[in-house]
Amino acid sequence: MTREQLFDRHRGLVFTIAYDITGQVTEAEDVTQETYLRWRTADADVRDGRAYLAAIAANLARNALRTTARRREDYVGGWLPEPLATGPSADASPDDPEQSAMRVDAVSTALLVVLQSLGDDERVAFLLREVFDFPYGEIAAVLDRSEAATRQLVHRARGRVRGGPPRNAVSPAEHGRVVERFLAAARTGDVEALLGLLAPGVTLLVDGGGKARAALRPIVGAERTARFVLGLAEKHGRTSIAVPAELNGLGAVLFAEDDAITTSFQFDVTDGVVQGVFVVRNPDKLRHLQSLSRGPAAAPAPPG
Repeated sequence: MTREQLFDRHRGLVFTIAYDITGQVTEAEDVTQETYLRWRTADADVRDGRAYLAAIAANLARNALRTTARRREDYVGGWLPEPLATGPSADASPDDPEQSAMRVDAVSTALLVVLQSLGDDERVAFLLREVFDFPYGEIAAVLDRSEAATRQLVHRARGRVRGGPPRNAVSPAEHGRVVERFLAAARTGDVEALLGLLAPGVTLLVDGGGKARAALRPIVGAERTARFVLGLAEKHGRTSIAVPAELNGLGAVLFAEDDAITTSFQFDVTDGVVQGVFVVRNPDKLRHLQSLSRGPAAAPAPPG
């Protein structure tokens, strides 16, 4: 197998590691390209290509976090990860390893939000161990720490994540059914149905980045969240199309106006109710989703 073939086999893994660490699609694409360039010039005696590529990607992504942290100091409003399309691509083969890797290793947006509270090394260690199942020794090499220190990092990260939502808290099928009922209630303006889908302490976060109208602070509580959702539906209902999508491994909804994606809605669903709603309206974070603007089963958004 040539170097190019081996890289192609693990390209999806490289991209997904970079995305899960940074929460940014464009950054992950840059890391993937830089990983390939470094792989081309690596020593010929590399014995484990997968581990080598993962280590390069993780280190590059960890470095990118520092740049991201500086940019976020001036970010307007709340910051959310960029939505990642993980559904089958019309342009991809069913056996496409990149698409397969992204579907298998997809981390929910709810977990990515929790991971923002971790230190950089904690985040990298947690993801490589809990999501990608890397041995502690390989993670230690990536972080340039002892194996004992790495185990402690993972243990500490687990403790901090435990209070947040678990990864894919319900089955994708159940999650999808809840999202469908949520959208139906918003379409018809059914307040009671919407409230029945929301946990009492539900939190809605909006990321507009100062480039689109957005709530600058979290919206907490079922009634406040329902009012916000129905208000958004009333304001944009006549001009928007709702496009079902799979984002970060779970069912989601995109809204398009004039064939351009303007908003993404993602959900944290536990025990059949919505615990969190994540709304991205920053156009820079939706640019890579524009090809989905005419997805299957597109339907008018809730009428105003």
